[in-house]
Amino acid sequence: MSAPSEGLGINEKLFPGRQFISTVLDLLDTKSKMSGRLWRVYLMRAAMAGIIISVFYLAFYGVQAGFDQVPVSGEATMQPIGKFFGAIVFGFALVFIYFTKSELLTSNMMVGSIGVYYKHGEWPRVLRILGLCYLGNFLGGVFIAALLRASTLLDGGLGTIMGHSVETKLGYITEGAAGWGDLLVRAILCNFLINVAMLLCYNGMIKGDITKVASMIAAVFLFAFLGLEHSVANTELFLIYGMHHGINVGAAVGNVAVALVGNFIGGGLLIGVYYAYANDFRRAQLHGLITPDTPTS
Repeated sequence: MSAPSEGLGINEKLFPGRQFISTVLDLLDTKSKMSGRLWRVYLMRAAMAGIIISVFYLAFYGVQAGFDQVPVSGEATMQPIGKFFGAIVFGFALVFIYFTKSELLTSNMMVGSIGVYYKHGEWPRVLRILGLCYLGNFLGGVFIAALLRASTLLDGGLGTIMGHSVETKLGYITEGAAGWGDLLVRAILCNFLINVAMLLCYNGMIKGDITKVASMIAAVFLFAFLGLEHSVANTELFLIYGMHHGINVGAAVGNVAVALVGNFIGGGLLIGVYYAYANDFRRAQLHGLITPDTPTS
């Protein structure tokens, strides 16, 4: 079997991410148009992403609760094993979002950053996309949280484990600067992983849907199992638990705010700007390193 780089010209070997950049810029064009006159449809697509994350987050805690009920010797529980399998289940959330063409804030951070770097979109337009996307993600969480008020799904073990998770996440804010730093690092790594998965799906190197699915599941599995911080997932969690049991709103808002900053660094800068710069062939053109007929997007 030939290597992926065989048969490629020097331009493609020097800048193998050109297709990734081109795909992302096309995506930005679509998102920009939809967030304009079609903003209601765009909001609906973002809300669907919020709904999907909320439902799969319930499954994540539900799996843990199920394993927690399995009897073992002493005071030990099988919850860690449940967390492992729950993280795998939660990994399918990104798969569902990707294949339903729903809109998730954290991956749009990467798209917007690349667009600004290549002057394919100005910050006001990108911020409009991100703001509308987060609003939709938020509304999707509100919808699921409101439905759950009329159910017993959060009763018992699921609600207990979810409560422990909420307590931990709010603790990052209430314990001061050390907790904020911990939260920021976890948020950076979280969206770095998410957007690495999106990079693999967009760069043209992976052709089969099964491999794309595996990449997305692996990325989300790592963030869920390691306890990394995702601003949208945290928003949905706080909405669901808060509407059912009450919550420290100030600490919840603080958590999401820090997570947003960390997610932008991880996805917008470490993936978006990094790969935009690494595949910016315009500098190589100026120095005569590649032929001048290289496409600009």
